[in-house]
Amino acid sequence: MKNIALHKIHVNLGAKMVPFAGYNMPVSYEGVTTEHLTVRNGVGVFDVSHMGEFLVSGENALALIQKVTSNDASKLAIGDAQYSCFPNEDMGIVDDLICYRIKENTYLLVVNASNIEKDWNWISKYNQEFGADLRDLSDDYSLLAIQGPKAVEAMQSLSSLDLAAIPFYKFKVGDFAGIEHVIISATGYTGSGGFEIYCKNDEVEHIWNKVFEAGANFDIKPIGLAARDTLRLEMGYCLYGNDINDTTSPIEAGLGWITKFTKEFVNHKALAKQKEAKPERRLVAFELNERGIPRQGYNIVDVDENVIGNVTSGTMSPSLGKGIGLGYVPREMTKTGSEIYIQVRKKAIPATVVKLPFYKG
Repeated sequence: MKNIALHKIHVNLGAKMVPFAGYNMPVSYEGVTTEHLTVRNGVGVFDVSHMGEFLVSGENALALIQKVTSNDASKLAIGDAQYSCFPNEDMGIVDDLICYRIKENTYLLVVNASNIEKDWNWISKYNQEFGADLRDLSDDYSLLAIQGPKAVEAMQSLSSLDLAAIPFYKFKVGDFAGIEHVIISATGYTGSGGFEIYCKNDEVEHIWNKVFEAGANFDIKPIGLAARDTLRLEMGYCLYGNDINDTTSPIEAGLGWITKFTKEFVNHKALAKQKEAKPERRLVAFELNERGIPRQGYNIVDVDENVIGNVTSGTMSPSLGKGIGLGYVPREMTKTGSEIYIQVRKKAIPATVVKLPFYKG
């Protein structure tokens, strides 16, 4: 197990540390519900330094990214971020990622911690054709996600940049907490606004301390990965390994919006054919109509209790006070308002297919 740069700080704060994607990570401090509501109503800080960062540069950087990702990176201006995925050759997904255009021919790809080696090998395989300059910065950089409706106000004293003027999915490289050349990105995995801060490992402790000093009057708190999961699920954001994986296509997963057929990319012909024919199954969101907690792996059944799918993510929503989840079901059951049933222990609990997000803010 690797330790992130702030490992000792999290331990000293009383965090419950758990192995996650090869790293010792803080899963909770005060408890999931408290931490969840802190981010929904105020401001909280996640240390997500386990995430992977690849720098892609050179004349053929864009050509390589266009080949291996589903979204159209040619649309990115300098200072833009874009959600995308790496389709595989078998109708599945290698990983999902965020692509940042840093300079004219320089891009930063931020990938999931559990897939760093797999993603690196995947990109490197295709780069044999393009010869772009690839650098794995994952072990050198830390990432803090400062999230919540009070994040901008709480952090403004730490930067000369106007944080409120950075639109969603845009970023600036500038000063933050007295450190120059920090990436300040208006992105996140919570649906409650805020920023993600990329800095070097030897800078992150200083930045962490300054963030908590600046946020003291806003009741800022450290937040663990457990609340990150409930927050992202309330928004319906996919989690790799749960809702998307090597066997789920972006079309099935409702990621057609990041799958652009205006260019050629890995397996684009087969995916275009699937989109046109409509997939046999789709990822849907559902709410339980009775008390219960849907868990990953629970069966989704029809009225006669025939298994028609399974729950990929599920929880008791701290914001809504009801059981919510995601899962793949046959095409005929995907319409909003469709009734399905979740097998919780020996009981089939009725649930309704709903539109995302669960949490409307």
